[in-house]
Amino acid sequence: MKSRDTLVRLKRFQVEEKRRRLTQIELMISEFNRMAGELDREIASEEQKSGVKDVNHYAYSTYARAARTRRDNLLHSADELKGQLEEAKALFEQACEELEKAQVLEGRDKSPSLGELSREISGFGALRGARA
Repeated sequence: MKSRDTLVRLKRFQVEEKRRRLTQIELMISEFNRMAGELDREIASEEQKSGVKDVNHYAYSTYARAARTRRDNLLHSADELKGQLEEAKALFEQACEELEKAQVLEGRDKSPSLGELSREISGFGALRGARA
């Protein structure tokens, strides 16, 4: 019985760990996208100041070029994290299923089985017959 309780607590911990990981990845993706949006605005502002929007032009702003590279890296990282997010979702769902199974097993241990109930009932009958 105690081992089932321990198993359920372990499974709950694993579910919470997977949930934290999911939240962390989602926050990172949103933060990367937010940062990329800010860089887009800075790039547009820098291009407007310099008057050169062609990346291949010799007078193109070095700051805008560096900001573009940084933005592209952030977007690439966000895409990679989306793959990790899908994997983390699958692991979370699997952990939830394992927790459910452990809880069902724990519930079975706590509630008497049909065989135990029938033995108890027949035991009461034997006691009643002995008293009579």
